[in-house]
Amino acid sequence: MSETILTNAVLVLEKETIRGSIAFGADGIRAISAGASTVPGAIDCGGDYVIPGLVEMHTDNAEKHFVPRPGVYWPDGLGAILAHDAQMAAAGVTTVYDSICAGSVTGRNDHRRFIFGRTVEAVSDGVARGVFRIDHMVHIRCELTAPEVVSDVEPYADNPLVKLISLMDHTPGQRQYRNIEFLKRYNLGSGEKTLEEHERDVAQRMEEGPANKRKSWPAIVEMFGRRGIPIATHDDTTVSDVDEAVAAGAVISEFPTTVEAAAAAKQHRLTTIAGAPNVVRGGSHSGNVSAIELAEKGLLDGLSSDYVPSSLLQAVLRLHGQHGVALPDAIGMVTWRIADVVGLSDRGHLRPGLRADVVRFSNVAGTPVVREVYVMGRRVC
Repeated sequence: MSETILTNAVLVLEKETIRGSIAFGADGIRAISAGASTVPGAIDCGGDYVIPGLVEMHTDNAEKHFVPRPGVYWPDGLGAILAHDAQMAAAGVTTVYDSICAGSVTGRNDHRRFIFGRTVEAVSDGVARGVFRIDHMVHIRCELTAPEVVSDVEPYADNPLVKLISLMDHTPGQRQYRNIEFLKRYNLGSGEKTLEEHERDVAQRMEEGPANKRKSWPAIVEMFGRRGIPIATHDDTTVSDVDEAVAAGAVISEFPTTVEAAAAAKQHRLTTIAGAPNVVRGGSHSGNVSAIELAEKGLLDGLSSDYVPSSLLQAVLRLHGQHGVALPDAIGMVTWRIADVVGLSDRGHLRPGLRADVVRFSNVAGTPVVREVYVMGRRVC
């Protein structure tokens, strides 16, 4: 049975880093040792970092390949998801939860409703054909304010690839868009709406959204709760938001928008996830709490690349190099902490007996450069 040995590497373990070697194959990680290997064929990493493959539990990056420009719908679903797969692999991600939005926000983003089923089916097709570089699962992002969200999701409720759901409420004046000026800036800046269309859209969403949420929230929770699917809530802002999440059985608070909400989530033992782009940019694009502030207060458990796949390792290096987060802790935010909360006990750590999902990268002036990516012992990038 073939074996790969990476040596002269900085191995990032759960609680420490060691200069050493790692041996692995298709059957998993076989050995980790300090010091250089003298085995012929061992790959000299020259001091590069070797870490577990990144586990990404929330990325809407696939949408960019299904709708590469406004109003342009790519006709080849498998081709679109393959392009996304390649981009994630190049960023060091070995397990991805493709976050697919169900339900259009009233008056906007109708393209998301149009591509929802196509995207789920493309992921399923790619998995069935065995054509992906990395491991794909589905995370359904349920826009609870949408009148049709329950009926849109229902056909996919028993799809075995659906492993995570999130409960979203994008009503203007609440959560992510509690400051409506940021929504206005987004709509007008992207060219998605004129000022008149924006104002009409906001009024309609504020009127219809809460009533739709009251109906869809319990229906979605029951639909996936019976399968034991992990539940995340989205953009928790107040203690009441967190209490609502806990009552629904949520285990993850995605993108809390305030320190208050993140602290409440921590108190209730919810895993807090923030956007890696927030870390890289030094703040939220929606005017919400800085992920760096959450990390410095001990209120951040994990990171999501959200809309920029390469941001995961970039955020890790920034937290470590500029904000004093120990490297094993920072790497844990994109590997084992995520794997643990979504129930993937076979990956996320460099540990003998686990899957050989392994990434080698170097730090070039603060920028991560991915050199090699292995999935189940096979090099894919």
